[in-house]
Amino acid sequence: MDRDDWQKLPLGRETSYEASYNPQLLCPLERQVSRALLRVRDDELPFFGVDEWWGFELSWLNPKGLPQVAVGRFTFPAESPSMVESKSFKLYLNSFNQTQFDSARVVQDILVRDLSTACGADVGVALFGVEDATLAVHQPRGCCLDTLDIETRRYQPDAALLKLEQSRGEVEETLYSHLLRSNCPVTGQPDWATVSISYRGPALQRESLLAYIVSFRDHQDFHEHCVERIFCDLQGLAEFDHLTVCARYTRRGGLDINPLRSTLPDAQLPPRYGRQ
Repeated sequence: MDRDDWQKLPLGRETSYEASYNPQLLCPLERQVSRALLRVRDDELPFFGVDEWWGFELSWLNPKGLPQVAVGRFTFPAESPSMVESKSFKLYLNSFNQTQFDSARVVQDILVRDLSTACGADVGVALFGVEDATLAVHQPRGCCLDTLDIETRRYQPDAALLKLEQSRGEVEETLYSHLLRSNCPVTGQPDWATVSISYRGPALQRESLLAYIVSFRDHQDFHEHCVERIFCDLQGLAEFDHLTVCARYTRRGGLDINPLRSTLPDAQLPPRYGRQ
């Protein structure tokens, strides 16, 4: 599959919603299609990472026919050869609605099996009750860039915007912005995110970083590939002792997607934010 084939995905078509369990609805997308544009190979990834999805419209029937509801957290490893196209994921989860399962554990095991098969790697699945404290949201950590008074007219990703602030020397900090917007490459729908960048090394010029984040505003690509582009462009700017980029995208169709890419194999996703 290449980028021209993306127009044939479920995202670009009118579809019916099946209410009986159907794993065939899942549509894998090869990560290498977009990674090739960054000159990143699947067998030589310059980062570790994970894509954390949250599903807020997960329901099924128990053996007595009573609906059950849960919130699902799904973690896809960045090294998986494929990711799951988002609308197909929504349709797949919807297919549980009118199917009876013996327990939440059975549902969880089925989700692990189907999603791992689709993406070609082990996927983590956790199910939470809708009143679980895990679902609480938090303020982002670090320094917000959004109050900086900059002027920009660039709305396509431009790594040339990024600059270092030599006078600050070496720093360790976390910077974040609520102004990341990209667009679905199939439907053109806008996708909004809070992006955080944690690093230790030569200081980033904050105004240039904000202008760079804003430059994604008219860019069309999937969430995961936008984060990989940000990571690779920052790596191309300087040698950092460590670098982590995470974007928490707002929910659409009951799903939100949260990619993280890092030089650290044990980097942790930041807490969920209020916009989610």
